[in-house]
Amino acid sequence: MNKTLPARLAWLLLAASLPLLGGCFGAAAVSLGAGTLIATDRRPAETYVTDEGIEMRAAARIRDTIGERGTVHVTSYNRSILLTGSVADGAAKAEAERQAASVPNVKSITNEVEVAGPASYTGDTYITTKVKARFVDSNKFSANHVKVVTEGGVVFLLGLVTQGEADAAVEVARTTAGVRKVVRVFEIISDAQARQVDAQPAEKKPTAKP
Repeated sequence: MNKTLPARLAWLLLAASLPLLGGCFGAAAVSLGAGTLIATDRRPAETYVTDEGIEMRAAARIRDTIGERGTVHVTSYNRSILLTGSVADGAAKAEAERQAASVPNVKSITNEVEVAGPASYTGDTYITTKVKARFVDSNKFSANHVKVVTEGGVVFLLGLVTQGEADAAVEVARTTAGVRKVVRVFEIISDAQARQVDAQPAEKKPTAKP
C-alpha cells in the first residue's frame, strides 16, 4: 500500500474544502492551516507575514493604476515578487512592475506578465492542486517548501530550496498532465543552510539567502 496516499488525500480534501468553509468554523480552519504552514515554512514567521502584506499592497497599487487594462496577480516569497497575468500593452506591464517595486521591503521582481488579451484558460487551479499532490506522492522533499503558481498552464515554482529539491520539484511539475511549461523562481540554498533552517522554530529562523 502506498503510505503517502492518506497524506495526498488529506491535502486534496483540504484544498477542495477551503472555498466552501464559512463563518467562525471557516475562519478557525484557515487560521489553523496558516499556523501549520508557517511552522513548516523555511521563511521566518516575520517574513511570512511580510510577504502577505507585500502581496496585498502591490496588488492594490497595480489594480488602481492599470485599471481595466489587464489583470495582474502578485505572489511574494521571501520578499521577492512574481508578477503573472495578462495586460493589454507593454506600458501596462511596465507600470505593474513599477508599482510592485514601490512597495516597501521588496528585494526583487520577476515580471512574467504577458501582453495579450484576457486570459481564457480555466484549469490553473486544478493544475496547481495536481502538482502539489504529486509533490507529496514523490516523497522527495517537503511539499510545503515549494510554492506553486499556475498561469495559463505555465507553472512557476518558488521557495527556499536546495539544488536537489529544485530539480526534483521541476521534474514532478514538468511531468504533470496539463502543464505547458515550468519556470524556476527559486532561491537556492545549500544543504547545510537547509538543515539549519529546518531545525529551528519558525520565529527563530534566520533569513535564508542563496
